[in-house]
Amino acid sequence: MSAAHPGRALILIPLFNEETTVAGVLTEVRRAAPQADILVVNDGSTDRSGPILEAEAARDPRLRVITHPDNLGYGQALIDGFAEAVARGYDAVVTIDCDAQHEPGQIPPFLESLAHADIVSGSRYLDPASGGDVAPADRLAINRETTARLREVTGYLLTDAWCGFKAYRIEALRRMHLTEPGYGLPLQVWVQAARLGLRVQELPVPRIYKNPERRFWGGLDDADERRRYYRDVLERELARTGPPKPGEGRAAWRASSR
Repeated sequence: MSAAHPGRALILIPLFNEETTVAGVLTEVRRAAPQADILVVNDGSTDRSGPILEAEAARDPRLRVITHPDNLGYGQALIDGFAEAVARGYDAVVTIDCDAQHEPGQIPPFLESLAHADIVSGSRYLDPASGGDVAPADRLAINRETTARLREVTGYLLTDAWCGFKAYRIEALRRMHLTEPGYGLPLQVWVQAARLGLRVQELPVPRIYKNPERRFWGGLDDADERRRYYRDVLERELARTGPPKPGEGRAAWRASSR
């Protein structure tokens, strides 16, 4: 897998009730990554997302849809998509949200960066000049707290713990054991990546908040409840895997930055 030829790539889009944005996001993804296949995991949507996806898949042989009868969670949607990518022999997976808060035009540099990294993660705070919308205060505070804790326990010099725009080498996903079905899945990713010594790189992405009042499902609208949940997921993962050795994350971060 080289910068010019990242191999077979799959664009993985978790979705829950995105009838107003799904068609536009798919159009932009096709334009940005015309050679890649697309997998949408419809996580129990109750709006018109399902019929829209059926129509899109009927006219696009590169698009596949997995449908959960019930809402199983953001993490489970990704886990099921990752399993499909591994089973079908892809070389790389890009995850992008379906709420139009990511720019599909950035997919090519994410794939290209896998030439020297195992995971490439978007950051809304890496480049102050990239600007963008003002983050909701509770989300910004929780992101800063979580990012600081992850820097401490992994050695990765992260600036954004929660951006859903990522690219993964499939070899990295094969080595991980991801089980968290909710929004806390990225915490498992970071801890396991550091424990495995995976090379991680961040790329700047714009801050886009089209709907700052957007709900967190599963009773996590309350910021304190989200904090407790995230803390529990992180500490549980550290207890399960053991904390990374002090130099593992730092060495992997340096390797991806060369």
